[in-house]
Amino acid sequence: MRATASLFRKEFAGYFAGPVGYVALFAFLVLTGLQFNLALNLLTERGPRGVEYPMQVFLGGADSPDLARTAGVLFWGLFPAVTGIITMRLLAEERGTGTLEVLLTAPIRDWQVVLAKFAACYGFYLLLWLPTLVYLPVLLDLHADWRPAFTPLSITLLAGAGLFILAVLLTIIGANGWFALFLGLIGAAAAGVGGYLHHTRDPEYLVTLSAGIDPYPVLTSYLGVVGAGAMFLAVGLFASSLVRSQLVAWMVALLLGLGFVLPALLRYWFEAGSAGDRVVYLLGVPEHFRRDFTRGVIDTRPLVLYASVTLFCLYLTVRSLDARRLR
Repeated sequence: MRATASLFRKEFAGYFAGPVGYVALFAFLVLTGLQFNLALNLLTERGPRGVEYPMQVFLGGADSPDLARTAGVLFWGLFPAVTGIITMRLLAEERGTGTLEVLLTAPIRDWQVVLAKFAACYGFYLLLWLPTLVYLPVLLDLHADWRPAFTPLSITLLAGAGLFILAVLLTIIGANGWFALFLGLIGAAAAGVGGYLHHTRDPEYLVTLSAGIDPYPVLTSYLGVVGAGAMFLAVGLFASSLVRSQLVAWMVALLLGLGFVLPALLRYWFEAGSAGDRVVYLLGVPEHFRRDFTRGVIDTRPLVLYASVTLFCLYLTVRSLDARRLR
């Protein structure tokens, strides 16, 4: 696993060593910033105009007004393009420069190569979503009441969180992998146990949060983002394993990704509850967010789809590398 961890650090750091990562970050922040601005404008509208589910507008699932629908089409049209940018260099660059043969002859298995590269692009994808957390206090009308309630349990919570953050930083800078892993596990365990016991047993909290808007759609929306992102990235990684050109890998990833986006446009052709409508819902990722995730509903069918396609594409990527090794 040390070779896998080293490859993961190399690939993750590679996003910040060239323009690809910054292009993806810039495009994604512009895209989500425009969506947030639209949601904020609708939240402050007076009269019959407005929005019932802010996360539905933020993640491109609102039907009205027309501007929100247009923004939704733009968001989901560009989403597979952004994930394609993240994955296009992972294996296509290796094939184009001839370093893939060196990697395949190294003492590391194909599935470890795929796992490390997928974990790196998935970690970068999650990093893209971190800045969007600053929008949540506005979208939720969040209020915080801070109290200096430092108890043994709350201190355990804070110390565990600090150890976990330190472990992440050590992993990024390339420190000892096993030490960072051990530190991260200790920190996560301390933060989890301390946070749970502090919340259930201590009469005073460090901070009390209250939201003017239902917070559950936020949790389910980010759950959908985590699952759908894994699927699109796995598709892009598979596309990158097939070709030498990064541009071609991006185009293939975009076309394959649109296969899970374009069916949502067909929902106007079918009546609600019909067989066609069920097929559209099954394959159309934007429909999963419009109907369920952004409304605070968790439907296991989209999650099963995301997990199945992710595992299947990772398997195909491993087989693609294996075929390359046998040539």
